[in-house]
Amino acid sequence: MYAIVEIAGHQFKVEKDQKVFVNRLSTEEGKKVSFDNVLLIGNGNDVTLGAPAIDGAQVSAKVLKHLKGDKVIVFKKKRRKGYRVKNGHRQALTEIVIEGITASGAKKAAPKKETKKAEPKAAAKPEAKKATEKVEVTQDLSKMTVAELKEMAKAKGITGISSMKKADLIAALS
Repeated sequence: MYAIVEIAGHQFKVEKDQKVFVNRLSTEEGKKVSFDNVLLIGNGNDVTLGAPAIDGAQVSAKVLKHLKGDKVIVFKKKRRKGYRVKNGHRQALTEIVIEGITASGAKKAAPKKETKKAEPKAAAKPEAKKATEKVEVTQDLSKMTVAELKEMAKAKGITGISSMKKADLIAALS
Protein backbone atom coordinates (compact mmCIF):
# COMPACT_ATOMS: atom_id res chain seq x y z
CA MET A 1 0.00 0.00 0.00
CA TYR A 2 1.33 3.43 -0.92
CA ALA A 3 0.10 7.00 -0.67
CA ILE A 4 0.93 10.36 -2.16
CA VAL A 5 0.86 12.86 0.68
CA GLU A 6 1.67 16.55 0.99
CA ILE A 7 4.20 17.18 3.76
CA ALA A 8 5.61 20.65 4.46
CA GLY A 9 4.70 21.96 1.02
CA HIS A 10 6.07 19.01 -0.99
CA GLN A 11 4.37 15.88 -2.30
CA PHE A 12 5.89 12.50 -1.46
CA LYS A 13 5.06 8.93 -2.49
CA VAL A 14 5.35 6.99 0.76
CA GLU A 15 4.96 3.41 1.96
CA LYS A 16 4.91 1.86 5.41
CA ASP A 17 8.33 1.74 7.18
CA GLN A 18 9.88 4.10 4.61
CA LYS A 19 12.31 6.81 5.74
CA VAL A 20 11.75 10.23 4.19
CA PHE A 21 13.67 13.51 4.44
CA VAL A 22 11.26 16.47 4.47
CA ASN A 23 11.60 20.20 5.12
CA ARG A 24 12.10 20.98 8.81
CA LEU A 25 9.02 20.22 10.91
CA SER A 26 8.37 21.98 14.22
CA THR A 27 7.74 18.66 15.99
CA GLU A 28 10.29 17.39 18.52
CA GLU A 29 12.42 14.31 17.89
CA GLY A 30 10.72 11.05 18.89
CA LYS A 31 7.20 12.49 18.65
CA LYS A 32 4.52 11.15 16.33
CA VAL A 33 2.94 13.32 13.66
CA SER A 34 0.07 12.69 11.24
CA PHE A 35 -0.59 14.20 7.84
CA ASP A 36 -4.17 14.36 6.62
CA ASN A 37 -3.57 15.98 3.23
CA VAL A 38 -3.49 12.63 1.38
CA LEU A 39 -3.89 13.09 -2.36
CA LEU A 40 -3.87 9.46 -3.54
CA ILE A 41 -3.90 5.98 -2.02
CA GLY A 42 -2.94 2.88 -3.97
CA ASN A 43 -3.48 -0.67 -2.75
CA GLY A 44 -2.67 -3.16 -5.50
CA ASN A 45 -5.03 -2.38 -8.38
CA ASP A 46 -7.27 -0.21 -6.14
CA VAL A 47 -6.42 3.46 -6.56
CA THR A 48 -8.34 6.11 -4.65
CA LEU A 49 -7.88 9.64 -5.94
CA GLY A 50 -8.82 12.69 -3.91
CA ALA A 51 -10.33 15.89 -5.18
CA PRO A 52 -7.98 17.47 -4.06
CA ALA A 53 -7.54 15.38 -0.87
CA ILE A 54 -9.16 12.18 0.35
CA ASP A 55 -11.54 12.77 3.26
CA GLY A 56 -10.65 10.66 6.27
CA ALA A 57 -7.29 9.47 4.99
CA GLN A 58 -4.21 9.88 7.16
CA VAL A 59 -0.52 9.07 7.06
CA SER A 60 1.09 8.69 10.49
CA ALA A 61 4.83 9.08 10.97
CA LYS A 62 7.46 9.38 13.68
CA VAL A 63 10.14 12.10 13.72
CA LEU A 64 13.57 10.44 13.91
CA LYS A 65 15.91 13.44 13.88
CA HIS A 66 16.50 16.97 12.65
CA LEU A 67 19.54 17.60 10.46
CA LYS A 68 20.99 19.74 7.70
CA GLY A 69 21.25 18.61 4.09
CA ASP A 70 24.34 18.58 1.91
CA LYS A 71 25.96 21.90 1.07
CA VAL A 72 24.91 23.43 -2.24
CA ILE A 73 27.35 25.91 -3.79
CA VAL A 74 25.86 28.82 -5.74
CA PHE A 75 28.53 30.51 -7.89
CA LYS A 76 27.76 33.52 -10.05
CA LYS A 77 30.17 35.07 -12.51
CA LYS A 78 30.06 37.63 -15.30
CA ARG A 79 33.02 37.27 -17.58
CA ARG A 80 35.39 40.17 -18.19
CA LYS A 81 33.64 42.26 -15.50
CA GLY A 82 35.41 41.05 -12.37
CA TYR A 83 32.09 39.95 -10.87
CA ARG A 84 32.25 36.71 -8.89
CA VAL A 85 29.97 35.71 -6.01
CA LYS A 86 30.22 32.41 -4.16
CA ASN A 87 27.39 31.45 -1.84
CA GLY A 88 26.50 28.27 0.01
CA HIS A 89 23.30 26.82 1.43
CA ARG A 90 22.39 23.88 3.65
CA GLN A 91 18.69 23.02 3.84
CA ALA A 92 17.18 22.29 7.27
CA LEU A 93 15.63 18.80 7.08
CA THR A 94 13.71 16.37 9.26
CA GLU A 95 14.00 12.61 8.89
CA ILE A 96 10.70 10.80 9.45
CA VAL A 97 9.67 7.16 9.20
CA ILE A 98 6.19 6.31 7.95
CA GLU A 99 4.36 4.18 10.53
CA GLY A 100 1.04 3.66 8.81
CA ILE A 101 -1.39 4.68 6.10
CA THR A 102 -5.06 4.87 7.02
CA ALA A 103 -7.57 5.05 4.19
CA SER A 104 -10.50 6.17 6.35
CA GLY A 105 -11.59 6.70 9.91
CA ALA A 106 -9.57 9.82 10.63
CA LYS A 107 -10.88 12.48 12.97
CA LYS A 108 -11.14 15.11 10.23
CA ALA A 109 -13.53 13.05 8.09
CA ALA A 110 -16.47 13.28 10.49
CA PRO A 111 -18.04 16.72 10.05
CA LYS A 112 -19.69 18.18 13.12
CA LYS A 113 -23.44 17.75 13.04
CA GLU A 114 -25.50 20.75 13.96
CA THR A 115 -27.82 20.03 16.85
CA LYS A 116 -31.02 22.00 17.07
CA LYS A 117 -31.81 23.32 20.51
CA ALA A 118 -35.35 23.15 21.79
CA GLU A 119 -37.14 26.27 20.61
CA PRO A 120 -38.45 28.51 23.38
CA LYS A 121 -42.17 29.00 23.43
CA ALA A 122 -43.11 31.39 20.63
CA ALA A 123 -45.83 33.10 22.67
CA ALA A 124 -43.52 33.69 25.62
CA LYS A 125 -40.53 35.35 23.84
CA PRO A 126 -41.15 36.62 20.29
CA GLU A 127 -38.20 39.03 20.62
CA ALA A 128 -35.74 36.14 21.01
CA LYS A 129 -37.02 34.53 17.83
CA LYS A 130 -36.68 37.80 15.91
CA ALA A 131 -33.13 38.24 17.21
CA THR A 132 -32.09 34.75 16.06
CA GLU A 133 -33.66 35.36 12.66
CA LYS A 134 -31.72 38.63 12.39
CA VAL A 135 -28.46 36.85 13.28
CA GLU A 136 -29.12 34.19 10.63
CA VAL A 137 -29.87 36.88 8.01
CA THR A 138 -26.67 38.73 8.97
CA GLN A 139 -24.63 35.52 8.59
CA ASP A 140 -26.21 34.90 5.18
CA LEU A 141 -25.43 38.48 4.12
CA SER A 142 -21.79 38.15 5.20
CA LYS A 143 -21.35 35.22 2.81
CA MET A 144 -22.57 37.29 -0.15
CA THR A 145 -20.34 39.39 -2.39
CA VAL A 146 -20.38 43.20 -2.40
CA ALA A 147 -22.00 43.24 -5.85
CA GLU A 148 -24.86 41.02 -4.65
CA LEU A 149 -25.34 43.18 -1.56
CA LYS A 150 -25.47 46.33 -3.72
CA GLU A 151 -28.14 44.75 -5.94
CA MET A 152 -30.25 43.88 -2.87
CA ALA A 153 -29.85 47.41 -1.51
CA LYS A 154 -30.82 48.89 -4.87
CA ALA A 155 -33.94 46.69 -4.96
CA LYS A 156 -34.90 47.87 -1.45
CA GLY A 157 -34.41 51.50 -2.46
CA ILE A 158 -31.43 52.30 -0.21
CA THR A 159 -29.53 55.36 -1.43
CA GLY A 160 -25.81 56.06 -1.35
CA ILE A 161 -24.74 52.46 -1.92
CA SER A 162 -21.93 53.34 -4.32
CA SER A 163 -19.69 54.60 -1.51
CA MET A 164 -20.65 51.93 1.05
CA LYS A 165 -18.34 49.16 2.14
CA LYS A 166 -19.48 45.59 2.78
CA ALA A 167 -20.05 46.12 6.50
CA ASP A 168 -22.10 49.26 5.81
CA LEU A 169 -24.21 47.42 3.24
CA ILE A 170 -24.92 44.58 5.68
CA ALA A 171 -25.91 47.07 8.39
CA ALA A 172 -28.21 48.92 5.97
CA LEU A 173 -29.86 45.72 4.78
CA SER A 174 -30.39 44.42 8.34
